[in-house]
Amino acid sequence: MDPLELSQALIRCPSVTPTDAGALDVLAGALEGLGFTCHRLPFTGDGSHEVQNLYARIGDDAPNFCFAGHTDVVPVGDAGNWSVDPFEALVKDGRLYGRGASDMKTAIAAFTAATARFLSEHGPDFGGSISLLITGDEEGAAINGTVKVLDWLQDQHQVIDACLVGEPTNTDTLGDTIKIGRRGSMNSVLTVQGTSGHAAYPQLADNPIHRLMAMLTAIIDTPLDEGTAHFPASQPVVTSIDVGNPVTNVIPATATANFNVRFNDLHSGDSLVALLRQRFDAIIGEYDLAVRVSGEPFLTAPGPLAATVAAAVETVTGRQAEFSTSGGTSDARFIKDHCPIAEFGMINDTAHKADENAAVDDIGTLSEIYQAVLERFFTDSAKG
Repeated sequence: MDPLELSQALIRCPSVTPTDAGALDVLAGALEGLGFTCHRLPFTGDGSHEVQNLYARIGDDAPNFCFAGHTDVVPVGDAGNWSVDPFEALVKDGRLYGRGASDMKTAIAAFTAATARFLSEHGPDFGGSISLLITGDEEGAAINGTVKVLDWLQDQHQVIDACLVGEPTNTDTLGDTIKIGRRGSMNSVLTVQGTSGHAAYPQLADNPIHRLMAMLTAIIDTPLDEGTAHFPASQPVVTSIDVGNPVTNVIPATATANFNVRFNDLHSGDSLVALLRQRFDAIIGEYDLAVRVSGEPFLTAPGPLAATVAAAVETVTGRQAEFSTSGGTSDARFIKDHCPIAEFGMINDTAHKADENAAVDDIGTLSEIYQAVLERFFTDSAKG
């Protein structure tokens, strides 16, 4: 099985969240050809769109090594910013172009091809099971995707013993970064109430903009924490400020700021809200704070799985990967409650961008790394 050809077949499915566009059919066909039992798992409800998911497994015995990922992709944006058709899967100058080339259809293809070679060498009795948990809703609301597949697995009494998520973790070179955790993410809306008035008579008004600026300064200029051994300092980032005021001579009655905080494991979502309110309360005045935590921070302390992935990377590339918790959220935040987890995939420098692409050689190398992971995992499990 050629990982490049499978990557191209997947990219040619325009599976922008929540549309599947045939991507899971392509993958299921490849896996069934290897002897996998495939379960198509469409989920609906909870105020979100229907999502197509796939759980595929070969083998009945423990341990069950799972590869997790997603076939959905973000929109292409302005197609005029692309030099190629985003869904043609064109190979040009040694690089594969298309939405999902980095994030993360190539990783799915690489693992599938690695599994094909592993099974060809070891046969069906390799000392355990291999599974793939693939969702069509990682880039979206993540309501009817991985979370519900994990619930289904529990209902079916299926256990995952270790999981490798194929998100694009590397920053500059394939093999430079393995993710062993993720920061939490909190999306916040801060609205400050005041009293409107004439700009010529500010003493007769209560300007909410000044207090909003002071509140934002209180969480930006004074660090929320100093970071930990595996996490950087928690970081608030203001993404918009709006007062709804088109004129220059009127003091508005309200001012609103949107901000995001990527936070480390010194905080939970609740404790971080308490810290923010403590700082805002020190600025006298009325305000409202609305928050949505899309993921709590987590850390899988370096252990056997991370060591297995690191050893495979070094065997294939000669590089010693850094263990990291940087970047955005991923579905690893759900899977970590079920088993040890690590993340390793392609280089992420073009993910979500126009002309997203990946080096063809890297796709093959990633597949070799994944095969080395399987070899080491099942060899070590056989030793007990």
